[in-house]
Amino acid sequence: MAQGTVQVTHTGTSRWRRRTGEYASLAAALEAAGDGDVLTVAPGTYRENLVVQRAVTLRGPEGSSGSVRIAPVDGVPLTVRASATVQDLHVEGQDAAAPALLVEEGAPELVDIRIVTRSASGIEVRGGARPTVRRCTVDNPAGIGIAVLDGGGGVFEECEVVAAGQAGVAVRGGAHPRLERCRVHHTSGSGLSATGEHSGLEAVGCEVYEVKGSGVQITGRAAAHLTDCDVHRTTADGVTLDTDAVLTLADCRIHDIPENAIDLRSRSVLTLTRSTVRQFGRNGLSVWDPGTRVDANQCEIFDSTGDYPAVWVSDGATAVLDACRVHDVPDALFVLDRGSRVDVVDSDLSQVRNTAVSVSDGATAQLDDCRIREAATGAWFRDHGSGGTLANCTVDATRTGVIVTKGADPTIERCTVTSPAEAGFYVSAGGRGSFTGCRVTGSGGYGFHVIDGCRTTLKKCRTERCARAGFEFAEDGPLVEECTSDESGGPRPGAAASAPEPAVQTATQTVGLLTAVPDQRPTTPPAAVAEPSRSSKDVLGELDALVGLESVKREVRALTDMIEVGRRRQEAGLKAASVRRHLVFTGSPGTGKTTVARLYGEILAGLGVLEKGHLVEVSRVDLVGEHIGSTAIRTQEAFQRAHGGVLFIDEAYALSPEDSGRDFGREAIDTLVKLMEDQRDSVVVIVAGYTAEMERFLSVNPGVASRFSRTITFSDYVPEELLRIVEQQAEEHEYRLAAGTPEALLTYFTALPKGPAFGNGRTARQTFESMVERHAGRVAQVAEPSTDELTLLYPDDLPPLV
Repeated sequence: MAQGTVQVTHTGTSRWRRRTGEYASLAAALEAAGDGDVLTVAPGTYRENLVVQRAVTLRGPEGSSGSVRIAPVDGVPLTVRASATVQDLHVEGQDAAAPALLVEEGAPELVDIRIVTRSASGIEVRGGARPTVRRCTVDNPAGIGIAVLDGGGGVFEECEVVAAGQAGVAVRGGAHPRLERCRVHHTSGSGLSATGEHSGLEAVGCEVYEVKGSGVQITGRAAAHLTDCDVHRTTADGVTLDTDAVLTLADCRIHDIPENAIDLRSRSVLTLTRSTVRQFGRNGLSVWDPGTRVDANQCEIFDSTGDYPAVWVSDGATAVLDACRVHDVPDALFVLDRGSRVDVVDSDLSQVRNTAVSVSDGATAQLDDCRIREAATGAWFRDHGSGGTLANCTVDATRTGVIVTKGADPTIERCTVTSPAEAGFYVSAGGRGSFTGCRVTGSGGYGFHVIDGCRTTLKKCRTERCARAGFEFAEDGPLVEECTSDESGGPRPGAAASAPEPAVQTATQTVGLLTAVPDQRPTTPPAAVAEPSRSSKDVLGELDALVGLESVKREVRALTDMIEVGRRRQEAGLKAASVRRHLVFTGSPGTGKTTVARLYGEILAGLGVLEKGHLVEVSRVDLVGEHIGSTAIRTQEAFQRAHGGVLFIDEAYALSPEDSGRDFGREAIDTLVKLMEDQRDSVVVIVAGYTAEMERFLSVNPGVASRFSRTITFSDYVPEELLRIVEQQAEEHEYRLAAGTPEALLTYFTALPKGPAFGNGRTARQTFESMVERHAGRVAQVAEPSTDELTLLYPDDLPPLV
């Protein structure tokens, strides 16, 4: 039974009645002991299932911690049903269906107990039990570390869960424990978990780390309060709230989290006070669903390690940030969906690589007395139904201060934008909004830039020291009242649109809408641009030499002539018609769209319109990312590569699929629209694709359609033109077509199926390559082939029709 003895000191009502006895087993000693007696257990291993039912003290010998092992073969090693004191024991369990130490009743004290087990739980507290547990450790790689169930409670002080196969601490069934200065780590489930109505958890000065799951998980109407706690190094979210959960975090630190630092949904409520959230891979705060709410006060969210917004609020949720700081993140705050709302008061949003505040899909944001600085975009109200208020805010050192697009309608009051690289306020694509008492100072571009005839209201606004103009909008643009500019006393609607650009102007580096913090040092255009390797006349000659494409050649030449004449009129001091150089190419694959785009860039460089004239070819996969924010970054990077040349977007209709839903392609389109306007002098954009799909693309995106001067249709090659391509290929590679081969090729191209996969010019080239391959297989069998045999291609060399 046991390898030691148990000495029991019996204590009566008088010290004269004290007596001592020794017992061979713990069970016998416990049976003989009464309330107040002390059981001192000699070192050894006891294979007994102990039940403590009286208010005794059960302890190991002093100075021999861990020398007493309670290790039965199955069942519960130690059960406590009284207000006893148990200390200095080593408990081992092997029963996967039972706890190692079970507390069922009373208010016992458990001190310096080490539990090494493979049980359902290391310590389990049930019912009305209210233990005080001090300096105990639990190592249970098979189950829960500490489980408090069915109304249980108690205080755990300086305890440690060193391993758990499930949750480190699990609370359910209306239980409500308190943890003080505890450590929970190396768990295979959540670090701290509370679930179920009336269940609660309080933790003070605790640390949760190295967790394969969420650090803290509160669900199913449970509540928790954490003060001065650390949660870090999890594999899932740092803190998770779900289904009417309530959590308060005060003076806590959530960091080194690969997923969301804090994620809450389904009507959960979080109060966050004086806490920091840093080094997170997805969102710092992720808030979902109607009724879900976050109230953050004096908090700091910073140092993101991923490409996601620091604060994400969607699907009707609410967030309040009061006196908070959000910095060193890709995007600071995204609020999406009708019913979603964010209120930000007296807060700082800074060092944001992309957008500080993004409002879309009918959401609302209200910012009061906030400071936004060092961001690509200060605030972007993206689409219809999206709005809110910016009041008494400052926006400093951004690329664009505030953007309003696609029917969004915010109210901007008494806001100041300082030193934007491109524009203080930019409104396009049907954006609305009202701007009252706003000011733009030191813009590298425009102060207020309102295009597309947007019905915006500007009242008592002022601009100072804007490089391009204080106000830029068309005649049918905004309603302007009492606005002034240091240029000439006020805005001049329509004037900027018709006046030619100054020959030399101060402007910042043109890297676009959503990018890293711009370099605020002004630059001037280079004194001399290297001459292109070929003149426009030479390139037009190459264009004319292409097979077919007669209508395309006419369109390009007409456009080129307009540009050339406009340049000459400007040199003569005359007004030049504004020519938009962006183009739409429609037609089947293989009809020469990419080749013409490359030549078009060279022509514009030869005319001095573009600095380099190089071609950057991209498609949807190069522009659209996997999450909000990354798409704008990819699109901006493509524009940067195309600076001074042509950005060619193949199959552009894929950016706006018919079943787009919440597809991120529309983010690429919004970014394209902005960049095409801001960088219209440095990048030419050509979008290309099938005719029908491109017509749909342009019809559903009028903001895009308005940016292009014309559509050029590339017709399919006829068989005679495909034959000429093969003849050109043969001549270039020193082959000849034998008698009868041209006729065979015409017959072949006429009979070739013209399905969706038909490649036109590519088909001609692939046909030539197949003929060369079959020719090689034939001639290789000849010992000493003649020159004719090495060069002539015969009808038999044609590949079979499939």
